[in-house]
Amino acid sequence: MIETSLILTEITASISEFKKNPMGIIAAGEGFPIAILNRNKPAFYCIPVHAFEVMMEKIVIVVIAVGRRDRGAIYKTAAKR
Repeated sequence: MIETSLILTEITASISEFKKNPMGIIAAGEGFPIAILNRNKPAFYCIPVHAFEVMMEKIVIVVIAVGRRDRGAIYKTAAKR
């Protein structure tokens, strides 16, 4: 059976390459996340600071929106009682 892994980046590097020159790998990503592979499977994602900050801002926005939506549903349910 052939094992496959989903890689969620366009750029990859081996863990050996990353150990030898981590800042060079990060620079090669030009600000985009990089999948670090161990035996051709993703071991972790190296996410530059700016990309991580943008991602966290988007997560916070979604969490706030979901919280507002859920509160509205709770209030409507309570009002019907």
